[in-house]
Amino acid sequence: MTYALDIQGHRGARGLLPENTLPAFASALSIGVTTLELDCAITRDGVVVVSHDSTLNPEITRDEAGRWITRADLPVSGFTFTELQRFDVGRIDPASQYAARFPHQQAVDGTRMPKLDEVFALARKAGNDHVCFNIETKISPLHPQRTVTPDAFAKALINIIKNNSLENRAVVQSFDWRTLAVVQQEAPRIATAYLSAQQSFMDNILAHETASPWNAGLHVSRFAGSVPRMVKSTGGAVWSPCSNDVDAAIVQEAQALGLKVVVWTVNSEADMRHLIGLGVDGIISDYPDVLRRVAGEHGYALPPATPISP
Repeated sequence: MTYALDIQGHRGARGLLPENTLPAFASALSIGVTTLELDCAITRDGVVVVSHDSTLNPEITRDEAGRWITRADLPVSGFTFTELQRFDVGRIDPASQYAARFPHQQAVDGTRMPKLDEVFALARKAGNDHVCFNIETKISPLHPQRTVTPDAFAKALINIIKNNSLENRAVVQSFDWRTLAVVQQEAPRIATAYLSAQQSFMDNILAHETASPWNAGLHVSRFAGSVPRMVKSTGGAVWSPCSNDVDAAIVQEAQALGLKVVVWTVNSEADMRHLIGLGVDGIISDYPDVLRRVAGEHGYALPPATPISP
């Protein structure tokens, strides 16, 4: 079944449980979402793991002795999968700014970074044969040494998606559009979502520059300043902008081009209602429970909940 509003649990359900972990994905499945949103990195021995960052994050990572790691420059690609399992990612450092943003996140000590395969298996265990997976490639043209090439990264995801027969339920998304071009070339049945941001904290469009290393050789100036037109030119199916970058006119422009508009990351009820009013096709939220309730109040059909333990 296709739902009029795509309710996406960001990093599983980051506001409720540790991000990008099996407990967070289990929570989202139990709440009832249309899509699990997550991020991937690749280990030294070629395992695709679920991690928001290409490096270990000191705000959520403890070593075998239970100490918060202090280095922020340790790439996931520098560890084997077995070595990564020594690290605990089950709680936020209470002294960090991250903790202040998510004061109600429930800790689950002893939680490890999962394989992408394990997330797919969790959905199967829940008996959920409808939930989709929005999978981001954590790769940056500014830090090529931190991970494999865009070609290798995209092909690794394609292989896992195909091995799990999820071509019709998986979307590959990225700020680095080079990986999306590979997916479209190698596996046209897998949809692609073009992430964009034009904010002070993140800008991969660089409209005020003459070029952007993020956009696979394209620049928005060639499309009269229109990001939706640029995305359409690539053959992508979804435009996924920062929620602060959209208004009614640009949502309508994108949809008139045949693009779905899925905005990130929306956590307040007021913002959810505003964006629903703009007619977006999907919302990514750290609080899928709140988003589901608001969507229901607006009359949207809701996906079934499939309760499961990690």
